[in-house]
Amino acid sequence: MAMEFTDKNFAEEAGSGIVLVDFWAPWCGPCRMVGPIIEEIAAEYTGRVKVGKVNVDDNSEVASKYGIMSIPTLMFMKDGEVIDQLVGAVPKATISSKLEEILVL
Repeated sequence: MAMEFTDKNFAEEAGSGIVLVDFWAPWCGPCRMVGPIIEEIAAEYTGRVKVGKVNVDDNSEVASKYGIMSIPTLMFMKDGEVIDQLVGAVPKATISSKLEEILVL
């Protein structure tokens, strides 16, 4: 299951290893479409990738720090550095292939 990342825990939780961050909001239709996919990815990549969600309405500091202008935005990080991101409702295959690329870096 995806973790809940917040302004308070983000640096600690997303600071090491490979992390997929889903920036979303409850009122966002495309975010609701991506949500179940993120949960599937979290289950499939347990132990290899940390998956977390940031509600941009409740955690504006993190969203602001990373310049999130559109949601959903999926941010891929490795050891605290942003490697890549995808904006909008993207298919699961796109997310998985991006994670596979990062896992071999």
